[in-house]
Amino acid sequence: MRILRGECKTPGGKLVGVNVTVDPDGRAIACRLDGDFFVEGDDDAASSVIADIERALVDCMLIGDTPDSPTESASAVAVRAVIDRYAIDRGVQIVGTDAAAIATAYVHAMGSRPMMGEEDFSTRLRLARNDNVGNVAPVRNDNVGNAVPARKGHESEKTSIPDDGKAAASERNAAGDDEAERWRARWAALRPLVVHDAPRDPAEQMMIDEQWARDVASGDRPATVRFWEWAGPAVVVGRFQSIPDEVHEDEAAREHIAVVRRCTGGGAMFIEPGNTITYSLYAPLPFVDGIDVETSYRLCDQWLIDALRGLGVDARFAGLNDIASSHGKIGGAAQRRFPATNGGPGAVLHHVTMAYDIDAEKMTRVLNTSAEKLSDKAVRSARKRVDPLRSQTGLARETIIERLIAHLTGLGARPLSGAGLAERLPA
Repeated sequence: MRILRGECKTPGGKLVGVNVTVDPDGRAIACRLDGDFFVEGDDDAASSVIADIERALVDCMLIGDTPDSPTESASAVAVRAVIDRYAIDRGVQIVGTDAAAIATAYVHAMGSRPMMGEEDFSTRLRLARNDNVGNVAPVRNDNVGNAVPARKGHESEKTSIPDDGKAAASERNAAGDDEAERWRARWAALRPLVVHDAPRDPAEQMMIDEQWARDVASGDRPATVRFWEWAGPAVVVGRFQSIPDEVHEDEAAREHIAVVRRCTGGGAMFIEPGNTITYSLYAPLPFVDGIDVETSYRLCDQWLIDALRGLGVDARFAGLNDIASSHGKIGGAAQRRFPATNGGPGAVLHHVTMAYDIDAEKMTRVLNTSAEKLSDKAVRSARKRVDPLRSQTGLARETIIERLIAHLTGLGARPLSGAGLAERLPA
């Protein structure tokens, strides 16, 4: 038996990987899906949709993956059917990847010729990533603060924007301002407790994070923002990631770095005490009523964008779940919804880890960041993607946290202080 691996990164989205077990004749007999995507739905449904996608991929290979349409392979059609069925029957949503990317990762693993439809998808990937001569295009910022590819040879060229383009940009800015005001109003109505917690080891952090979210879901805990302190270094992998494919485990062991899994999706985070700023929001589910998952990331982090800008950081949303500035990525967010229990309101757990400082050399030795994951980025290494808050603000880590808490207090949040608050918080 052999295990083959393929990956596919959706431009602007997330990475999906497929490990395929093949028999001595090269026929697929099993596969396992992983990646830094997100799945929204109850626990059983989230596990079941992944298992059914895996079965659909193997079944397509067993019967022969022939085209079902001029633009899609049979495996892509089969995966889409599973995703659609779970969306309709059980309210499950896969965020950050799609059927075409999953099918493409499977084909990459099998090492076969491109299936019908993969050529179209690969072309779309190439056009999104590269310029017309196959080199990665540098990135510049457009007039509304979004990253766009620069034309080769014209990285510093100023582009003349037609009047209708200026009008459209103005409308987008106005719409963004209106949205931000709505999110600030929701935060003012939420009035969460704010806790700067005591240091905890990585495994305990994961346990508390999920338990507090479930406490809010059952109505046993009020809305809360918790700022973490880490008692030891860690690599925190996402809910659906493969640890052997994301982490050099032998290197982590040599550095005495714990490897733990959180209850949300997203990518691996490299943590060292004193070098990161992590917080979690545990909010009743009505806080995100009426907005989709992608938009809810902006709702949950609007206060953070405002607070960082108050510190002089050119902070902005990037992609689905990143916080960035013109200097690079600052941090990433992950999120999960929990259904109501015991008559409670349900809950949304939203947490963010930002780099205050970073040992980039150690991070690159411990994390295994594939070339595919960076394929739609303007850089070719994870080391160059991150620009910590220490260099952007010149402030001490403790000062930044104090300023963040002060900003939340200005929105109506209720700060608590003192050791052991995690155990004594009122329900």
